[in-house]
Amino acid sequence: MTSRLRSSLLAPVLAVVFAAVLCAIVLILSGANPGEALGAMIGQVGEGQIAVDIVNSTAIYMLAALAAAIGFHMNLLNIGIEGQYRVGALVAAIVGGALVLPPVLHWLVILLVAAAAGAAWATLPAILKVTRGVHEVLSTIMMNAIAFGLAAFLIRRDQFGILVGNNVTTKPIPSSGQVPGIDLGDRGTVFGLVFLSVVAAAVYGVVLNRTRFGFELKASGLSPTAAAAGGVNAKKMIVVSLLVSGAVAGLVGMPEILGRDHAYTLNFASGYGFAGIGIALLGRNHPVGIAFGSLLWAFLEKSKGALDNVGVPKEIATIMQGAIVLSVVVAYEIVKRMELAAEQRRVGQATGTAVEPEAAK
Repeated sequence: MTSRLRSSLLAPVLAVVFAAVLCAIVLILSGANPGEALGAMIGQVGEGQIAVDIVNSTAIYMLAALAAAIGFHMNLLNIGIEGQYRVGALVAAIVGGALVLPPVLHWLVILLVAAAAGAAWATLPAILKVTRGVHEVLSTIMMNAIAFGLAAFLIRRDQFGILVGNNVTTKPIPSSGQVPGIDLGDRGTVFGLVFLSVVAAAVYGVVLNRTRFGFELKASGLSPTAAAAGGVNAKKMIVVSLLVSGAVAGLVGMPEILGRDHAYTLNFASGYGFAGIGIALLGRNHPVGIAFGSLLWAFLEKSKGALDNVGVPKEIATIMQGAIVLSVVVAYEIVKRMELAAEQRRVGQATGTAVEPEAAK
């Protein structure tokens, strides 16, 4: 087994071990039997609509994580996914409810509007980053706050909102704009746009690893100075990556909007953006890793209700999610430092000089 292959396998193995140990400690401290708690959560998957809910949530989490991963490749932390997907969903719902088009065309228009709105919401942070050096974390957090306020304003009844029962929503999207799902009867309905997440992950992987844009994106993230020496415009890559990240973020709410709610409501789901950042870290920005990370995240989120049945607060599942992300980050950092130390020792042996590994320092 080569050292490269050994290193690639060591990191995920360490991550799994760390995550298992940390989660077991959390459960034990809460007074639960780890085996019993995990068994209850797994058993919950076979009940009611939980399995379908996990599939639907996985698709949504994948889109949020892909949006975060695009920024990570440029060493950009797009905290604004939360606001970008909210604005994308709101604008797309307003436009979708105002149009009547042939079914497929109607879907495409709504999706394009959502992506454009998400990208537009990321434009100001991108401009501030390249022109004034404003850190994207600060600007995107501010844009999140503005997004929540804007959504509350636009959904008012004197704007684009209408009263439906006890809830205020945008005008319902006509049937031509509703994406049919896969009806499994009592098990629930799988969103039709689940496949959008699969396509987005495949496109992300191809663009990142098989195109010039992907190469320039990774090169700029690794070393802006070296990339600039090779003819890559680093500022342009910052703007483009943030806009693309915002466009993907704008699609996060579409599976629910087009597959179930058919309107933007006051109780529209929140938290997907921040979850996407954690999942991107969990999946190491790789499309396959993101898919598995999203599935794990959705499983913990949807099956945590079973913890109440064994006397464990369901909030423990949130702690487990954080412990898993922390485990992955720590495991890969350990392996990275081990590889650096080993490389420095090899250099020292080849040159006949004693090199103190930087990792040891």
